[in-house]
Amino acid sequence: MIHLFNGFQNPFGGSERETLDLYRLLGGEQQVRLWATSSRVSDELMRQFPIHRISPAKRDVPDGGTYVFLGAHWRNRIWPYLIRRPRRLIYVFNTFHPKIIALTTGMPRLLGWPDAELVLISDFQKRLLQVEGVVHPSPIDITRFSPRLTRPDGPFTVGRLSRDTADKHNADDATLYEALLAEGIAVRIQGGMPLKDKLAPHPHLELLPQGEVAAERFLPTLDVFYYRTGSHVETFGRVVFEAMACGLPVVCHSHGGYADHIRHGENGFLFETAQQASQILSQLKADPALRADVGHKARQTVEEMFSPQALRQRLDFYRR
Repeated sequence: MIHLFNGFQNPFGGSERETLDLYRLLGGEQQVRLWATSSRVSDELMRQFPIHRISPAKRDVPDGGTYVFLGAHWRNRIWPYLIRRPRRLIYVFNTFHPKIIALTTGMPRLLGWPDAELVLISDFQKRLLQVEGVVHPSPIDITRFSPRLTRPDGPFTVGRLSRDTADKHNADDATLYEALLAEGIAVRIQGGMPLKDKLAPHPHLELLPQGEVAAERFLPTLDVFYYRTGSHVETFGRVVFEAMACGLPVVCHSHGGYADHIRHGENGFLFETAQQASQILSQLKADPALRADVGHKARQTVEEMFSPQALRQRLDFYRR
């Protein structure tokens, strides 16, 4: 039995989606159970998936096997002392907080759990943390995402997708969006509520709340996917790879876990400054053939990353 632990607080959160994709992939050949470590678990996720609340009083607890914590940990809880000892203990880290690694890998003697095995989400994260562990890209079901066959009517559109939190948006991007709109480029942002007070209404500007449109339907409405965050640094950046799976050319800031998989000018573009980003976007607007070629290679990249062979190799790590 494999037990997957997560807070399950946000239906659109990266660690929640990663946990549910791992549940889907492992569940085909293995018994897998989902456990909520937070008391603020999402009612929506509880309705959609068989997520259990840990309850020693009701005897609804993990009963041994492999315990996998994704974006969550067991510290400062009573229930770990009241359940069966796991055979294996795995932590999937999607943050840059070494303090959390220290907290979760140091086992109290009384607990008696095995040493933790670390799974890191990108080589970028591993380099910054300087810790030992295997690197597994966050699992993504790329069959949900398909390159569009024809371009929809309307203006050239630049957009992005994220959660509705201010740290997901760079302070300089409002100026960039205003410049794009002035050039007749449409800007479409899902997870754009933090920008509502920073951008004046415009016929070609659309700001949507997170989750308004499913990613596989939203992304194909774009011509180019643009991505830069604020204080939040992406350890992986699932949404970038989802955009690539849709055959979109991605234009991303160079500081993030996705950057190791983007070959500038070949399967995507990386930039350091807003001026560089603006130049790349103008080039893509003027050259439909370049957009198609880069988007095609972007799709090839994610097909290799999430091929059946690559996925099986990663899943075997949890099954052994």
